[in-house]
Amino acid sequence: MIRAYKFLLRPTKSQAASLTDMLRDHCSLYNGALQERRDAYRHTSRTTVRYGDQSAQLKEIRAFDPERHGRWSFSSQQATLRRLDKAFQAFFKRVKAGLTPGYPRFKGVGHFATVTFPKNGDGCRWDSTPHDRQTRVRFQGVGHIRVHQHRPVQGRVKTISVKREGTRWYVVLACDEVPAESLPSTGAIVGIDVGVAHFLTTSDGEHVANPRFLKAMADELAEAQRHLATFPKRTRQRTKRHRAAARKVAKLHARIRRQRVDFHHKTALALVQEHDVIAHERLNTAGMTKAPAPRAAPEQPGSFLPNGAAAKAGLNHSILDAGWAQFLGILANKAESAGRLTVPVDARNTSRTCPECGHVAKGNRLTQAKFQCTACGYTANADHVGARNVLNRAGLALCDVA
Repeated sequence: MIRAYKFLLRPTKSQAASLTDMLRDHCSLYNGALQERRDAYRHTSRTTVRYGDQSAQLKEIRAFDPERHGRWSFSSQQATLRRLDKAFQAFFKRVKAGLTPGYPRFKGVGHFATVTFPKNGDGCRWDSTPHDRQTRVRFQGVGHIRVHQHRPVQGRVKTISVKREGTRWYVVLACDEVPAESLPSTGAIVGIDVGVAHFLTTSDGEHVANPRFLKAMADELAEAQRHLATFPKRTRQRTKRHRAAARKVAKLHARIRRQRVDFHHKTALALVQEHDVIAHERLNTAGMTKAPAPRAAPEQPGSFLPNGAAAKAGLNHSILDAGWAQFLGILANKAESAGRLTVPVDARNTSRTCPECGHVAKGNRLTQAKFQCTACGYTANADHVGARNVLNRAGLALCDVA
């Protein structure tokens, strides 16, 4: 299997400054390569500059400016150019598909947060032994940085990335040949229904509360955002007080994100440890949280009819705060590592179908929490009904595969 490991770095003050310089110089390389492609297409008969052309110029760039570009790994700079090339490939793919193209943009220093080293030992080296929690990672131009390794690394380290998140630095290891650590069989199968009132409900009738991390910190976050908004636009970019206010907002968002990820990992681990098969709905959260299209008023040109956007905005915030897509991704990864099986099923009408008689009707769902079948009168919690239907559909899918 292929797995990624993310560890917190403990750089010294000088090492943190060197890491910042590395991100800045790679960002400059990315923007310069993007500018070259734009200029070549606009001013030289629409000539297309490709990755091979720009990679061949790296040697001259490093020799011309050894202080900014010559001190960093050659392979990491190639990876930055490949990153730009992938952005253009995705752009042309969207153009051919008739989607919104989204031309690649220049990166600000604050938004260029990752540098990748394609091969362990080429410009970087992971120095670790099994069960060693005081390991280090070496980056060319920076030196050996202490790593907080909270779990052993298995498999073969293929690529290494250094990433900045706020004021913290992380190293991300991509490993292959990671062995599966199968858990003992439990013989249990469960269906889960994710929601907003409860984070998830199992087919056994158990509810997992929704922590609502964003809502819990809404007041503190709103106060920090109001303070940030008080700075006039003319002084909003470079003043020390503005940067401090922006860091406060970013710090709160980072804390919410870490709390959510930790909750998802713990909840997914509990499900994987207790069940052999876990069924869940196949959800398109991007479509579910999309703003409704405006409705033009036919009798009043330039005016629009109510479309429920304000009401749906609250639901969208709750869905995004729950983080269903991230949780289901974590669940799938943990299940694969443990030798478990996850079964995604069609999500349509799972909360409107009676699990006893199979009757499907919109009127079966009386409220957010109550389900009552209009045909047989079966009454239960709506989320529990959804989880039971997910389990039933998973059973049918497994029978078809068998």
